[in-house]
Amino acid sequence: MVTLTASCHCGAVVLSAEFPQGLASAARCDCSFCRRRGAAAVTALTSTLKVHKGGKNLSLYTWGTGTAKHYFCKTCGIYTHHQRRSDPNECGVNLGCIDGANPRTHAQSHGEIPWNDGVNHPADQQA
Repeated sequence: MVTLTASCHCGAVVLSAEFPQGLASAARCDCSFCRRRGAAAVTALTSTLKVHKGGKNLSLYTWGTGTAKHYFCKTCGIYTHHQRRSDPNECGVNLGCIDGANPRTHAQSHGEIPWNDGVNHPADQQA
């Protein structure tokens, strides 16, 4: 378990969280929203996520079931994090926002960032 800090591009929003697998859980999702957003996310525990600066500067986007909550900086527009629909106890933090992380060098040192099947999300399969 490691605690990491992340921020948006303009620095208006700063947050931290505990990441059970460090940066090793970086992945992308191909659901209709994530594939348009394009950012790789790293798994953190929702209960540990703390916004240290700029909480009122975060914009919230939800749709469908409203379970997934996607947060963006109102100033620079950068996606910082989201609470997951697949497991609300987890959140995804934008890999590109994490201090010292870079999606390009992450992929070079850890291999290609995997994709999760968000199109066929288990909640969508329920009758």
